[in-house]
Amino acid sequence: MKRFFFIILSITLVAGTGCIKDVAPSDAITTGNLTDNPDGIVNAVNGAYSLFKDNVEFNGVEDLNLMYLRQFYHLSDFASDDIVCGQVTTDPLWLSFTGDHSPTQTNTRYFWYITYKIINNANTVIEAAGKVANPDAATQQLIGECYFLRAFCHFNLVRLFAKPYTHDPASPGIILRTSVADPAQKARATVAEVYQSIIADAEKGAELMTASRGVQYASREAAWALLSRAYLYMDSYDKTIEYSDKVINSPRFTLTNATTFQTLFANAMGGSETIFCVAHTQVDDKGKFGSIASMIYSDGNSGWGEEFASKALRDSMSDHPEDVRWKYIVKLDNGSGGVALKNGIETYYISKFSFQGGSPTLSSPIMFRLSEMYLNKAEAEAKKNLNNNALDDVDMIRKNRGLDGSLYNRVLPAGRSALDVVLKERRIELAFEGHRMYDVYRNKRNLNRTYWGYHLRGLKETDINLAVQPAGYNNLITNWNSNRIIYYIPVDEVQSNPLCEQNN
Repeated sequence: MKRFFFIILSITLVAGTGCIKDVAPSDAITTGNLTDNPDGIVNAVNGAYSLFKDNVEFNGVEDLNLMYLRQFYHLSDFASDDIVCGQVTTDPLWLSFTGDHSPTQTNTRYFWYITYKIINNANTVIEAAGKVANPDAATQQLIGECYFLRAFCHFNLVRLFAKPYTHDPASPGIILRTSVADPAQKARATVAEVYQSIIADAEKGAELMTASRGVQYASREAAWALLSRAYLYMDSYDKTIEYSDKVINSPRFTLTNATTFQTLFANAMGGSETIFCVAHTQVDDKGKFGSIASMIYSDGNSGWGEEFASKALRDSMSDHPEDVRWKYIVKLDNGSGGVALKNGIETYYISKFSFQGGSPTLSSPIMFRLSEMYLNKAEAEAKKNLNNNALDDVDMIRKNRGLDGSLYNRVLPAGRSALDVVLKERRIELAFEGHRMYDVYRNKRNLNRTYWGYHLRGLKETDINLAVQPAGYNNLITNWNSNRIIYYIPVDEVQSNPLCEQNN
């Protein structure tokens, strides 16, 4: 596979560990003084959460399009077959669609930087609070939250910048940062070592977190949910089922039904199945510039609306127009009852990140929710050949999405395996939430984007016979073992840290 490198004339090197976010401009927090202020630990932990949604200066520039969550969804979902690129753009999100990755692309460089900044904040709190004698439950909760944040951040990094565990656990992972004293120059841990660290941190977090502060903060159940997901990615079936059941059996959450699901994402903090979300308020509404929704939704006055729900995803849902999950796929009417076309592409906007407080560009993105636990469990059961159990868990989702008359009732459709059924249900239920690309590749399946869109770099719609991949063109179908499925380690890290091996 040909990879593309770009020459950069100058670059400000970014250290592997950043400074903790200031609570006040004149009061930098360190492990030495964090516990001097009664509110110091709380403010520091809350500051770490804010980094998921803040526009943080990068290389001396504050770019409103650079924000952890915006990059997270673009790097994940825009590289999948659920979202189609509607036009050429200068935003580096374009590189997720085309697969023409570069170690100098701004979105991966920022994501790497801001993620390690959150990790460093968590490390600072863990080490400072660890000096507190006989910490009370509230303090232990905060420390546990930081273990969770560190695990969650390492997990997202290893998914984007390293091969899936199921491909090769001994392959290079990412740089583990588990102490503020870590040297800036450090080699990448193996994928297996990264997962071991994630598991250990999530387990420690679950042990410490007994005083939940609400779904906008980590909790014991959020740590269990992360363990369920991480073990699923490791093909550790019994552990996946164990931790999924821990969350499912918790009295804190219930599945939304066909009615309440339709307002879940606009009311994430009050949603019955939200386990952990990144809380946004009206002050955090970034509008047309920098919001997650800005590229995938437009009401004509706000948002660019340049990326749409793909034909492939809509085809997978086409047999059931009564499915309430269609609520989040919004057809742009052409004025005659049909669907409007933009550059020959049917315009179906995505509204999972819209309408909190009525704003088309505001939401509190959900990182973990109860439906995923049923689907994690179902996938593990399918792989253990517990087909009836897997279909029962899938049916739990379907009967709460308006599909009471279309349940599997322990009968597999002709020609499909239980895993096929589960992965299709995951695709529809978790669409646009940052799962699809990983679900395909970790299961060693190819990603088929055989539909018109601007992921077909350099071609026109009229050039393509979608039944036949053009000679020499490899972006319609991405093989599971292609180097395109992960991103380059950002140039900042590689140039400043000679111990860090670059991806091929």
